[in-house]
Amino acid sequence: MIDLQEYWTPTQTEFDAFADVSGDDNAIHVDPGFCASTAFGRTVSHGMLIYSKLWGMLKRHNGAIAQVSQSLMFPNPAFAGEELSLRIAEQAPGRLKMSVIRVADGAECLVGEAKIRC
Repeated sequence: MIDLQEYWTPTQTEFDAFADVSGDDNAIHVDPGFCASTAFGRTVSHGMLIYSKLWGMLKRHNGAIAQVSQSLMFPNPAFAGEELSLRIAEQAPGRLKMSVIRVADGAECLVGEAKIRC
């Protein structure tokens, strides 16, 4: 049974590196000056960077796992410098529940499921 939890505090350097790799250089992720004038007030993580951290956590647990499908929602932003709790729990064989929560206020930044095979 899979039940994993880790903590991660994302950095602007990680946002910038992910933008370089993914090509998603939207100002909301990489331009603190621009973001200062938005409702968020600061840069916001790429959703797939957050998911990549979850997937890396899972692969460290079992390198043989392969993803069949995923369903993700990003209800709240994750910010550089704010600690996140990453959680993966097996709901049934081959079905994972995934969540990422901002530690400071309990806001859900990622909720989703993934189907896997080993």
